[in-house]
Amino acid sequence: MYKFMLGFSRFMTMLGGLVLVALIVLTVLSIAGRLLNGWAHGVLNWLLPDFASWLISVGVGPINGDFELVEAGIAFAVFAFLPLCQITAGHASVDIFASFLPRGANRFLRMAIEVVFALVLVVIAIQLYSGMIDKLKNGETSFLLAYPVWWAYALSLFGAIGAAVVGVYMAIVRIIEFFSGRVIVADGSEV
Repeated sequence: MYKFMLGFSRFMTMLGGLVLVALIVLTVLSIAGRLLNGWAHGVLNWLLPDFASWLISVGVGPINGDFELVEAGIAFAVFAFLPLCQITAGHASVDIFASFLPRGANRFLRMAIEVVFALVLVVIAIQLYSGMIDKLKNGETSFLLAYPVWWAYALSLFGAIGAAVVGVYMAIVRIIEFFSGRVIVADGSEV
């Protein structure tokens, strides 16, 4: 089961990475278009008026609705990265207090934290589902691109469900580890 969950987590991370790369390209193109448009209305219009008019006429400028796409894509990417972070215990931790505790207490803390994480991830997925259904029912669309807002919720929900499934799996693993006294999944393994 661990190999499957790790493979799924890696797949989600790669998918999130591809979305981030696409968003970076989109942002760079939008900024370059905005810059070229400004030059076409300014310096180029003075130096090369025909070229500047042509640039403006073909629509060189910022990508319309780029921030809407970035907003939806980033939300998906965050949820896509959570499963790998969860399965490899990659979350930030402060061990000043825990380093003085006995090994059993640290195992208990690790188990309790995983259970809380799993519960939070499940609640987030449920709330995203509820929000998606609400956006679907009321037909809300984005301001500039006018795409249905529930699409962004659905993408984020896909990532959130993946994170919740991996979170519940890791909570079960940590519970078994705590009560059996053995290590099933080492912290930070397969990073």
